Amino acid sequence: MKRTTLLHAELSHAIAQLGHGDMIAIGDAGLPIPDGPRRIDLAVCPGLPAVADVLRAVLSEMQVERAVIATEAVARADGALPAWAGALPVAPQTLSHEEFKRLLRDARAVVRTGECTPYANVILCAGVTF
Repeated sequence: MKRTTLLHAELSHAIAQLGHGDMIAIGDAGLPIPDGPRRIDLAVCPGLPAVADVLRAVLSEMQVERAVIATEAVARADGALPAWAGALPVAPQTLSHEEFKRLLRDARAVVRTGECTPYANVILCAGVTF
């Protein structure tokens, strides 16, 4: 059995396959997932699991050099970053939700959570550990 925090085999495997610059996204229950990226559906019911919980688990295994969120997520929080963004190891870059959805097409995987907060989505870009 694994010793790290992340126990979900498919998600752990997706992270293990990332190369430098590859992207994985964590999204709310309503994020449209384009054809192409691997879909990892963790949604159980509204709110479960939350983006913050999945983000924490993913960050326990993934080296992140860049993060991207939608400007609408910041606007929704009255100009502040969403609370879950505080777990990010880097300051997130922002772009419009439409641009965010276009960038999703290039992601290796998109993780669907049960989060029901609008714009609770993040794209993580893999860094290197050396």
